[in-house]
Amino acid sequence: MTNITTKLRTGDEVVVLAGRDVGKTGTLRKILKSKNKGIVTGVNMVKKHTKPNPEMGITGGIVEQESSIDLSNLAIWNSKTKSKDKIAYSVDKEGKKIRLFKSNNKEIK
Repeated sequence: MTNITTKLRTGDEVVVLAGRDVGKTGTLRKILKSKNKGIVTGVNMVKKHTKPNPEMGITGGIVEQESSIDLSNLAIWNSKTKSKDKIAYSVDKEGKKIRLFKSNNKEIK
């Protein structure tokens, strides 16, 4: 699988477009470029059975954690318009490239 570039960045507020968690929003915590997936806080929660490891201080049991979700199923969340949005690029006065929401041309963060 090839690495696909994404306009999303770690720390972006995103909304889920497809899957069992459709409509949920969260912060993009990590991007796995090699798998074209991302981990979003509080979304796609799975239960993982862990073995106890006394040397590392890990108690065994069932742990609930976030699983990765495909980047194609995520869109950036525009908190001003309360809807999903697309990302556009522009150059500011200092010649620096900035990201904008396409719907209202406001800068992201």
